[in-house]
Amino acid sequence: MKINIYIISFLLFIGVASCDVELIPETQITDPSFWKSESDVRSATNYLYTFLPGMTTEDVWSDNAYGTQSDPISDGSRLPPSTAADYSDPYRLIRAANNILEKVPPAPVDEEVKAKYIGEARFFRAFAYFQLFQKYGGVPLVTRTLTESDPELTAGAASREDVINQIYEDLDFAIDVLQYPSELGASQYGRISKSSALALKSRVGLFEGTRAKFHAYGNPQLHLNAAIAAARELIESGEHELRDSYFELFQYDGEGPDNKENILVKQYGTSSSNIVLNHNFSLDLYTGKLNPTKSLVDSYLMKDGLPIEQSPMYKTPTVSVEVFENRDERLEASVFKQGEAYNRGATFATPLQYHKTGFGPKKYFNAEDFETRRALLDRVIIRYAEVLLNFAEASYELNEGISDEELDLSINKLRQRAGIPPLSDQFIVSHGLGMQEEIRRERRVELALEGFRYWDLIRWKTAEQELVKPVLGNYFFVEEFGLETPVNTTEEGYIVAQEASFRRFDPNKDYLWPFPVNELGLNPGLVQNPGWK
Repeated sequence: MKINIYIISFLLFIGVASCDVELIPETQITDPSFWKSESDVRSATNYLYTFLPGMTTEDVWSDNAYGTQSDPISDGSRLPPSTAADYSDPYRLIRAANNILEKVPPAPVDEEVKAKYIGEARFFRAFAYFQLFQKYGGVPLVTRTLTESDPELTAGAASREDVINQIYEDLDFAIDVLQYPSELGASQYGRISKSSALALKSRVGLFEGTRAKFHAYGNPQLHLNAAIAAARELIESGEHELRDSYFELFQYDGEGPDNKENILVKQYGTSSSNIVLNHNFSLDLYTGKLNPTKSLVDSYLMKDGLPIEQSPMYKTPTVSVEVFENRDERLEASVFKQGEAYNRGATFATPLQYHKTGFGPKKYFNAEDFETRRALLDRVIIRYAEVLLNFAEASYELNEGISDEELDLSINKLRQRAGIPPLSDQFIVSHGLGMQEEIRRERRVELALEGFRYWDLIRWKTAEQELVKPVLGNYFFVEEFGLETPVNTTEEGYIVAQEASFRRFDPNKDYLWPFPVNELGLNPGLVQNPGWK
């Protein structure tokens, strides 16, 4: 079941703004013909949902994936852009949320109803600021609608502390006033809930807590405690559970309110006759925009719970399908293997023209969508599995250790679904493993190709080690891949998608993104992030 929350009868917020930060024409600020009923408030709030991010290939920024060509973020070759939707779009969302937060309180609508929509608006403002915060750090902080004469239009960036405190304040408000999904009911599936706000707070707290810890600034404990508290509250609510099938999470069978793992999704149409939004992500995957790397595939454990470097179950493959034997079941659910059913009644045969690593992405690929080019498959933005991972990692990093009880409460549920043994202190010690590494591995494979890996490398301060390595793929088996296109390989026979000599990461500047040049021109109070010219 899907609800068409994107249908808007009145696009109140569309207008020309002279600055991306936050500006609404005066005619929209004082519009007397709107904000007279719950329907008006709902229509205005529905506009915020159009900003939820769609399908993503952001894992090419990391060591998880590679496209058909090098990525300037991943290999360190980018320059400050003149403009950037990554900067302007969140401020458009903030502008719209601020407008709602000013117009709804005096509206002649029931107070409980108004509180719900105000809570949604504050969630979206926090969501937008976190998008900016991850990339740019401190950014201009605007919490009201502005006109052309307001001095805030030329204000500099607020501190990291001020920005994240605002994010927490908005999320705490949303947590207090919003309902859990069970209270909203199936008919309201897709709307922002208390679960959405708690889950996002756990994400925010983990990000800043670990970033502060490993980059040596601020108060890591404060943020890690916030992440743990939010995650634990959601876990103990009993609102969510893992879906039995990992593969179905990213197919039509996993959609709708019956899937208790999904917390927040970007919804598309309901049927071919009711297309509100659609995408073409299966074509993107088919044409090689998100190819798994050897580094990602190697990170999946063997069935005995050991890494491939240690497990006696691992054998050097002689054909490509042997890479998948006796592995964590999430590998086969996430990556296509040779001979597997694919599309148009065909089987998967890796065309290196597209799949430069020799591996094909499976998550969100749907043969029917590929045929129609009009996909309605929802994009999962937050799911319960991430909350479990957030809880486990924050607990470990706060205490430099984690109990077996905490592991059983969190990531061992994921390992059980994946068909691998539970993690425990005894398992770690008896096999000479590292708990931090295994918790991070669990996060990597569970959330593979979903857009998390780059930000994990940033907050752990490991991007400077990982992103400078060559991008490798599968073993190059001539009998399978053919010799139509020259292929560069290592001495061991692995496909080389990009040599290390073409990759760099400058820790003095690349842990923050550059502000768009045009924004610096519009706002003389905004200073470019360190190291960027």
